Amino acid sequence: MALLFSSSTKTIPPTSHIPRHIAVIMDGNGRWARKRFLPRVAGHKRGLESVRELVQSCASIGVAYLTLFAFSSENWRRPPDEVNFLMELFMEALGKEVIKLHENNIRLVIVGDRSQFDPALRARIEEAESTTATNTGLTLSIAANYGGRWDLMQAINRMCAENPERVGTYTEDDLVPYLSMRHAPEPDLFIRTGGEKRISNFLLWQLAYTELYFTDTLWPDFDHKAFQLAIKSYQLRERRFGRTSEQLMQSAQQDTESHKHA
Repeated sequence: MALLFSSSTKTIPPTSHIPRHIAVIMDGNGRWARKRFLPRVAGHKRGLESVRELVQSCASIGVAYLTLFAFSSENWRRPPDEVNFLMELFMEALGKEVIKLHENNIRLVIVGDRSQFDPALRARIEEAESTTATNTGLTLSIAANYGGRWDLMQAINRMCAENPERVGTYTEDDLVPYLSMRHAPEPDLFIRTGGEKRISNFLLWQLAYTELYFTDTLWPDFDHKAFQLAIKSYQLRERRFGRTSEQLMQSAQQDTESHKHA
């Protein structure tokens, strides 16, 4: 398998004013609904509007990859009625939203363990991915029945099964092509709404050098203005990747000089 994107622990990735890849844990739907004396499912419905707005915001500023944590492998522990509603909402969204995504040149990728999904839902996922597969704009990845540890274990098992002669000599480059997010570079910015400050088994491998941003804003209230605050916070960060601030300054000066003589 060809390695499409380099690892931030092995090489210094390209950076820019606008994050190339943003990953989001959309937290706070239930609390949003509870504050309004509504059932939790009302928060999930309203949260879908925030998804639409975020996709538009990312596409408008030039973000190339957006990854959303929609349903974790631990979310099956929630009340059955809520889980059933989330599966129905996922099914409905795939049917309605894919046409809009396709019209806007957005590619949709679903990452996670699909084996626990209903056959009809698996078929709709495959249809949605196929419909948008050749689109060249924003790549929207939805993590559904996904867990970072599950991802690492399935990748390790597949790598070992396909390359048994390499036992004891595997490298990062050998593993990465088997990970669910192999189609995207490592996230530049991670956003979690809802006030919690943890990554909750999300993209454990990929978040090694990602800038983390936590906000108390509940997901249904996360609008374009809230998104801009996250981007501004990111733009104030110094992304060193193990280097010193002085080295960053020297690198910037060299880049400036090279542009002058180009």
